[in-house]
Amino acid sequence: MKIRFLLSIALGMQMMVAIAQGFKNPVLPGFHADPSVCRAGDDFYLVNSTFQYFPGVPVFHSKDLIHWEQVGNCLTRPSQVDLKGTDGNSGIYAPTIRYHEGRFYMVTTVFPSRRHFYVWTDNPAGEWSEPIVIDFAIGSCDPTLFWDEGKCYFLWKEGDIKICEIDVETGKQLGEIHHLGTGLGGRYPEGPHIYKKDGYYYLLLAEGGTEHGHHVNILRSKSLFGPYEPNPANPILSHFNMKMQNSPIQGLGHADLIQAPDNSWWMICLGYRTSGYLQHVMGRETMLAPVQWADGDWPIVNKDGTLQIDMQCKTLPQVHMAKDPICEEFNYVERQAPKDSYHSIGLPMGWMSLCNPDYTKYSLTEQKGFLRLRPSTIDLSETANPTFVARRQTELNFTATTLLDLSNLAEGMQAGITAYAAPLNHYDVVAECRGGKLFVKSNVRLGQTNHSEKELPLSGNRAYLRITSDKDFYYMQASSDGTNFTTLAKMEYRFLSTETIGGFTGVMLGLFTQCSQKTNGYVDIDWYEYSTK
Repeated sequence: MKIRFLLSIALGMQMMVAIAQGFKNPVLPGFHADPSVCRAGDDFYLVNSTFQYFPGVPVFHSKDLIHWEQVGNCLTRPSQVDLKGTDGNSGIYAPTIRYHEGRFYMVTTVFPSRRHFYVWTDNPAGEWSEPIVIDFAIGSCDPTLFWDEGKCYFLWKEGDIKICEIDVETGKQLGEIHHLGTGLGGRYPEGPHIYKKDGYYYLLLAEGGTEHGHHVNILRSKSLFGPYEPNPANPILSHFNMKMQNSPIQGLGHADLIQAPDNSWWMICLGYRTSGYLQHVMGRETMLAPVQWADGDWPIVNKDGTLQIDMQCKTLPQVHMAKDPICEEFNYVERQAPKDSYHSIGLPMGWMSLCNPDYTKYSLTEQKGFLRLRPSTIDLSETANPTFVARRQTELNFTATTLLDLSNLAEGMQAGITAYAAPLNHYDVVAECRGGKLFVKSNVRLGQTNHSEKELPLSGNRAYLRITSDKDFYYMQASSDGTNFTTLAKMEYRFLSTETIGGFTGVMLGLFTQCSQKTNGYVDIDWYEYSTK
């Protein structure tokens, strides 16, 4: 009895510590843009934009809003979305996830067609439905769904913020379109969401563009259709001010609010960590902040409308989720997924390809414990679907290493690892078969400039390829024994930054193969290791 009593005290103290401890931002590091969150009971689910990457719109699960585990994707089949020819300026924009009466809905926009659609599921970790298309609103973005008094409303941005009732089963318009205004005069008002609390409808939106001037405003009305009055304390979240001008986190915006089971309120938003003076390479990341929201009052974000990397605040009881492995051994992961689903390849969650990939080029079953990649004639520098799988760069200081078996590399074929920001901006370490011999080199692609550095012959058919970064530079390296690495090239981070090249994504660390002519050759990838400092 005494032992049970002591254990109860120990567990209680551990829980108190869990509740009291803070957390670190970002809660989803690396390219996790435009977050949206919903709650189903005691569980939270979050989605992000994926633009040209496939499968589209990852689904994350959490118990505490701090620790997240990817459990699925909303868009896994070509029949759901056509990403042909998309890049970091197009593809899947700004999804919203909502939960209503046992069903999950994800609504989004695909560019350049600017077509709105939503998919639904009863199981967010499984396959989602075929798309339900909104046919009355084209040429806009940032849609969301809102339920009120048994009706479903479609809310979106098209010049100004608009809303109308729809039939959620078909997506058809049921009521007239109401105009809710254009925000508070900031550039690119976007990401509108509506919440009902204490007799008010609150309209949350971001303004300022998704760059340094990004910020979050809120308005409210007694009527769903307005008029909406602005909060006198707007913006409620911003780092575009003197106080936060030296913060490593900038560009805060595109937020969503969520109420936890204990009735506390929280804000999920995007932001980015700068690599140097107001430049970032990892894309927009998912941040978290507590919200104080008294009855009948305006919400206050983290007491002063800012957030930090080290957040010192009361949290929900923290529940840790499974982390991505440091070393990926490429074992086949069997899932209940149709053959036309990307998940049928068997890759672990978090790996993505470009556009709609050719599934026949990827295999985890032909050589057990290896990822086999077969090349297409599509080069990594084309806006298309090369043979390419990648994970996000999540920290400024990292080391990414892979071991390749090159025994079946055909003449003229290349295979390697890349720090990929865009088709015309990437740093590669490449193994190549030429004249029956194997070489390693580094390719540097900067816009219209394509440069190869320091070619070395390989002894044997195995090559260890590595990309590492110290925040200021990327280093492309290779080794025949896995111990002694030669630096083939060194390049500045800024040539992969969003401020230099544009676009809405961040650096992805990818594995690829390509060949200028059709071939039966292939490369087997033994493992991929990613570590951060």
